[in-house]
Amino acid sequence: MDITGKITGITYKVYLTEDLQEIEIATFDINDAPPACIIKDGKHTFAVSKWVSPKRTRSYPYERVYNTLAFPRKVTVIPIVKDEGAAGDRDFVQWDTISLMSLLDVFVILAYYDKAKKKGKKITNQQFNNEYILAKIREIEQYHSSALHWNLKELTDNLNHIIDRAKIAYDKIERKTGVKLHSFDGIVKFQKRIGEDVSRFMAFSREKAQKAQAREYATIQPKERVIALKKAKLTINNYLGGQYFFTVDEIQLAETVSLIEAKHSASALLPSKSDIKDGLLKMILYSNLSDTKLEGVDVVCNPILKLTSEKLKGSISSKSSSEELEIFFQTNHFNQVQETFVRLLFTEARSNNFEVKVQQAND
Repeated sequence: MDITGKITGITYKVYLTEDLQEIEIATFDINDAPPACIIKDGKHTFAVSKWVSPKRTRSYPYERVYNTLAFPRKVTVIPIVKDEGAAGDRDFVQWDTISLMSLLDVFVILAYYDKAKKKGKKITNQQFNNEYILAKIREIEQYHSSALHWNLKELTDNLNHIIDRAKIAYDKIERKTGVKLHSFDGIVKFQKRIGEDVSRFMAFSREKAQKAQAREYATIQPKERVIALKKAKLTINNYLGGQYFFTVDEIQLAETVSLIEAKHSASALLPSKSDIKDGLLKMILYSNLSDTKLEGVDVVCNPILKLTSEKLKGSISSKSSSEELEIFFQTNHFNQVQETFVRLLFTEARSNNFEVKVQQAND
């Protein structure tokens, strides 16, 4: 099944962000910094997150970004390319990643690795060029337009430059570690495909995202527990020119269409915080959808984040009464931390017009 929708703007209030460590810019090193933190430079303050790969499915980058969303000035650092060696993976940043960050009002710094260590036939412990990132942060300090304008400017004015830096850096890493990396022809082709025309970058990224969507549509992930194989393709268009190709874990058809993002745990009462926050970023998008269509027919969509576990008995939702919550928490022996987390999660759901369900996994 194919679902389409539009996003014309994002309205969302977060409740589950972490307390972020504050770091003075004079001592800041992106490589030693937490996944998300606060940088202070005089009167300027930024919430900064970092990705360890340009690929969105690695290391929960959505959780890192989510933890910065409560701050007015948000920056995320994404490697333009990550090469683990010819025996490993090589991933490139995609247009829709940058477009999504623009939609969330997050400034993107496209960065590059210039240090790494050898581990067998691969390289590991890759380190960003920190001086370059600091220079970009200081540029953003003096930048008075939106994250959207910054991100588009970086793509049109700086993309080729950063790719050149990445090529030079990986050449040095290859010579220093003795680890054979992927042929630079791939980076050159990536650079030529996008050139100075952002629309070519969009088209190239979109083709890859559509293929990934098709693969995921045919696959049940281990962290998903669905009652029936009712996956659906969801394509979201936004006013920034971005298209996002998602796969909805499960849909339910009634008077409305329920878009269900499923997270599952086999060994704990709840899926991990990282999994749940990854799901919440989907809820930010789904709860701001308009003009939704199922197979070309207008429908009303109802976003749901479903959390299942082999360890749970019974079920609750963000629509449950206080008495129902108390019984569920007692029955399943939730501790105070778990109970507080679920209550905040439900508050976030009610504040943003989506539903969270916490329930026993179905056999």
